[in-house]
Amino acid sequence: MSTEAQVIKTHIPNPPPSVSQLLATAQSALEELKAKDVVQIDVRGKSSVADFMLIASGTSSRHVKSIAEEVVRFAKNLGVMPLGMEGEREAEWVLVDLGDVIVHVMLPRVRELYALERLWSVGDSRPGNDGLPAEDDAPQA
Repeated sequence: MSTEAQVIKTHIPNPPPSVSQLLATAQSALEELKAKDVVQIDVRGKSSVADFMLIASGTSSRHVKSIAEEVVRFAKNLGVMPLGMEGEREAEWVLVDLGDVIVHVMLPRVRELYALERLWSVGDSRPGNDGLPAEDDAPQA
């Protein structure tokens, strides 16, 4: 017994919006529904998946889901169909993939547990910038 292949339909406007337009649109959607602690991370050169990640918190599962749906709605108004959306059922961490911009909306406890900001900022600062001396600055024994 064979099943029919599922086809994912995507629509890319011609010309597609710039990364800055997409980023501004996603940020506007987050502001519209009062997402908390919004952080923008530039992952160019660190990931081939996207150029930017936006990480935001919601106050409840319902708020997280509503924020993610607003991001999708704003993207569609720009003419962009999201490539995917994951986690909306549990709504503890919802990911909206807009191509060059990926939006993570999380409950605060989930955000703290996974610490995406720290994960994507590893190696961004020079040794010694964390208040500790760099290896070559450390006293010799």
